[in-house]
Amino acid sequence: MHQLLRPAYAGGYAVPSFCAWNAEVTETILQVASDLNAPVILMSGPGEFPLNPPDTLAQITRTIAGKYPVPAALHLDHGDSPALVEDCLAAGYTSVMLDYSTRPFAENAAALQAVVARARPRQVTVEGEIGSVGKVDQSTVEGGDVSTLTDPAEAARYVELTGVDALAVSIGNAHGIYTKLPVFDFDRLEKIRRAVSVPLVLHGGSGTQPEYIRRAVALGMVKINVASELCQAFRDAYAGQHANGRTGWLPTMLGAAKPAIAKVVEKWIILAGAAGKAG
Repeated sequence: MHQLLRPAYAGGYAVPSFCAWNAEVTETILQVASDLNAPVILMSGPGEFPLNPPDTLAQITRTIAGKYPVPAALHLDHGDSPALVEDCLAAGYTSVMLDYSTRPFAENAAALQAVVARARPRQVTVEGEIGSVGKVDQSTVEGGDVSTLTDPAEAARYVELTGVDALAVSIGNAHGIYTKLPVFDFDRLEKIRRAVSVPLVLHGGSGTQPEYIRRAVALGMVKINVASELCQAFRDAYAGQHANGRTGWLPTMLGAAKPAIAKVVEKWIILAGAAGKAG
């Protein structure tokens, strides 16, 4: 992932990171990315692994990514334990996140320092989070019950202590589909950007105002996570196949959701400024 984020950091655009929970979604994301000549990140985590475990998703991703000419990273999102990080490293993930953002600073920093020590010799990118990005409702899988805004000085200390390659921050963003429009603290983001030199990550991209995304990218946000909009697109398309009491052939019904997912992927690649940036 580091190889995708550094050019974005220098070039003033962001790389969208999409939740990819199976082969169909992975193929759709990579097809759109190829059409737009854009780099992408394919992410999965504890919410997706009950369907397909890390080793299965890694094999799916490697096989499908080999069909397309665009660069793609495979990222562990919101890893919840060192053991899961190890499983993903063994499976061949190219980027890992251990999310200890709700834990005390010292515990969070020590844990990520240990992950970096294990991942760096394998040339695997490490993402950490300081401050805590919460969730908009209890049906959302990821995020804590409350958000804690990122302190710029604490962010600088965290990056220095851990050596993480990318930093997720909390500036008013949240996981899930917003029930009301978020309010980002852009002054805080500017201070964080001045305090740290690593690429910054926005969790909870789904539903954010486009002007907020453009401004955040201009201020150094170079990875934007998108999951809930994909789930919403899938749910709406799938529900449409059940309309009027129809019971269809399952592969056909699953396939019918792919155009809706593709529209979300296209929207975010363009909004992030990643179109045409695959080299």
